[in-house]
Amino acid sequence: MLAKRIIPCFDVANGRVVKHESFFANPRDAGDPVALAALYDQQGADELVLLDITATHEQRGILLDIVRQTAAKVFIPFTVGGGIKNVDEVRDVLRAGADKVSLNSAAVRDPSLITEVARRFGSQCAVVAIDAKWSDQQQDYEVVISGGRIHTGKSVLEWSKEAERRGAGEILLTSFDQDGRRNGYDLRLTKQVATAVAIPVIASGGAGKKEHFYDVLTIGEADAALAASVFHFKETSIAEVKRDLQRKGVSVREPILA
Repeated sequence: MLAKRIIPCFDVANGRVVKHESFFANPRDAGDPVALAALYDQQGADELVLLDITATHEQRGILLDIVRQTAAKVFIPFTVGGGIKNVDEVRDVLRAGADKVSLNSAAVRDPSLITEVARRFGSQCAVVAIDAKWSDQQQDYEVVISGGRIHTGKSVLEWSKEAERRGAGEILLTSFDQDGRRNGYDLRLTKQVATAVAIPVIASGGAGKKEHFYDVLTIGEADAALAASVFHFKETSIAEVKRDLQRKGVSVREPILA
């Protein structure tokens, strides 16, 4: 059995890690992204995800200096996303030291981007980020882009399958309905996607306590669980989460004792 992964996420705006109570509302400063990345590496995180959350809306590229500085400090894989629009920008991010790139809005607008990134750089570094929101009108989970500002009408399940067909190596699945609420991941959404595709699914949105990680990795059948606030503001730690998972029989990489 492959070990389940615990992944801290950094939402970066203006060079700082921020966390919103809900998407783009009431931001709290969580510190310097490079310093936090080094700390989580030392604490036993399996991977890191760095998202430049305003790059797409501001129509600019990723802050490559932060990527370079992070790459110099950590020894675990890290994924970078936000505002990546073409293969040249993917190349720049990978050259700056990232191991994977997260494709979101640009891939929805032009799905061939996934195919081209997988062909040129390998599926292992092509992560397709899907932001999901329940639609009462469609009675289905809908893909939203540009930080939730644009509703696409696309089914999350169908888009997940297409991303896999086009060569995505992983799916980073965020529930917009749960994000910031800290009352648990969307287990129904996560399980639907995880059982529909053969590639790993990283669950995101809703972690509030260590028990939520167990739920999404077992009931939700996710391969990895991503979280931000609970780690940034020391409500729990990576080691506490991993020890809890081990006690409950979930395979994880050994936590750092701290």
